[in-house]
This record gives sequence, C-alpha cells and structure tokens, in this order.
Amino acid sequence: MGPAPEPEILVKKVRGRKHAHHHGGAWKVAYADFVTAMMAFFLLMWLLGATDEEKRKGIADYFAPTILPMERSGGSNGVMGGRSLEEPEGNAPHPQLSGLRPATPFQSRNTQSTPSELDRMREVAEAIRRRVESDPGLRDLGDQLRMTVTDEGLRIELIDKEDYSMFRSGTAEMDPRARALLGVVAEAVRDVPNRLAVRGHTDSVPFSGANGMNNWTLSTYRAEATRAVLARNGLGEERFSRLEGLADTEPLIPENPADPRNRRMSVTVLREASAAPSGPGK
Repeated sequence: MGPAPEPEILVKKVRGRKHAHHHGGAWKVAYADFVTAMMAFFLLMWLLGATDEEKRKGIADYFAPTILPMERSGGSNGVMGGRSLEEPEGNAPHPQLSGLRPATPFQSRNTQSTPSELDRMREVAEAIRRRVESDPGLRDLGDQLRMTVTDEGLRIELIDKEDYSMFRSGTAEMDPRARALLGVVAEAVRDVPNRLAVRGHTDSVPFSGANGMNNWTLSTYRAEATRAVLARNGLGEERFSRLEGLADTEPLIPENPADPRNRRMSVTVLREASAAPSGPGK
C-alpha cells in the first residue's frame, strides 16, 4: 500500500473594507452629550426670544451666586420663599416683586455701613431665618418675610398676602402668629447696639374708620402696635429711633397699589450714622 496523499491546503483571501475594525460605544456617549448640549442651546435661544428684559433679569438673578445663603436648597418653598438677602440700590423698595420671586444676591454696593456692621446685619438676618425655619408654627409665614440691606440699614419687612393679614381688617389688632414672628425679630436684634426704625404701610384701598381714621392713621397705629410687641420682647425705649406711618406712599408693588402685599410692617436695624434722631432739641 503506497503512502497517504498529502492534505490539500486551501488559502482564502478575505478582502476587508477599510475601517471595519470595532470602534466600541464611546462615540455614542459623545454623540448623546452633543445632542444634549444642542437641545440646551436651542432651549436657551427660545427662552431669550420668548421673554422680555424683566423676566430675563429674574432668570439671571435666580442663578446668580449668593454670598449669604438665605434659602433652603429645595427651591422657593422655604423661609423667605427661596429669596436671598436683598440689597437694592439706595432706600427705594425693590422695583418688582412679582410672586415674591428670587431676589438679587447680597452685595455691599452703595451701602455705607462698615464691614463690621454688614457682618452684624448678616448675622441678624441668618438668626431670623434659622429661627423661623425651625418653628413649625412660623415656617409657613417665611415667604412673607423680606430682608433688604439699604443705605439706611437692614430692613426686615413682614408682608401681608391675599389669604393672610397680620392685622384684623381696619384695626391695629395684630394676629398672634404675627406677634410671634416679631418676637423672633426682637430676639435676633436684642444684643446688637444699633437702633431701630419702625414703619407701617397700607395698600391704596380707601379706608375711613371711626373718629376720622384713614390709611395714614391706620399705618401709624399699626407701626406703634409693632413697636409695642418688640418692646414686650425685651427691646427698651432707647432702642427706637423713629416710628412712621406711611400709608400707601411707598408701595411694594407699585404697578398695583391695591395689591395686599403693599400692606406691611418694616423694622429697620439702622446703621450707626442713620440712628441719630434729627430735629429740634436732639
């Protein structure tokens, strides 16, 4: 029997296409990032085209960094309605407070307080925020609390809203929760040396009460009621520099003078330069 035949060797040539090797899935991640970025870009362009200057400023203010955190991280449902400590220029009220939207961050422009006074005002504001935030009975009033640094000092405002008023209608009779909120303010300012100014504000709805009362007298009586509550909470007579009833002359919502949020009480922690009373014999 002869030798076995050698096996036949077949050579197969495979012509592969260029770039046929495996690329993996990294390109999918990069593409998804690109698509997301483009969606965000076109959304931004749409927002810029669909909003006016005032709304764009509100969006910018919302995302602006803040030095003093005055709100909870959860958004606009906490104390002060998610607003940071405000500082508009000069003593004028904030020009727009539509829905008590987030305000401009705390800064020190146009404020003549010394650094130590500004630190003191920050501490007072933060103490009030913490106390209201931790009190279940006061927490839902937090969005009616507005703190603003002006050339005059730290202005602490307690603001009415449509479904809650600090005073019984047409009177200087204060609601118990409003008294408790003023107690928190008194506690926060008790140990600071600055004097205080108390002001009452009404809306523009005409008021005519007994004995010829009007919005001027009503705002003055409410300012005195506010001062009296602060005094009962440990602030002596020497702490008060002035008391004013301003009726509806300085509305918080100027485009709607009848808005209930124009009804408010303000307690201003005065800068030392603003605390000295002026007038004859002073």
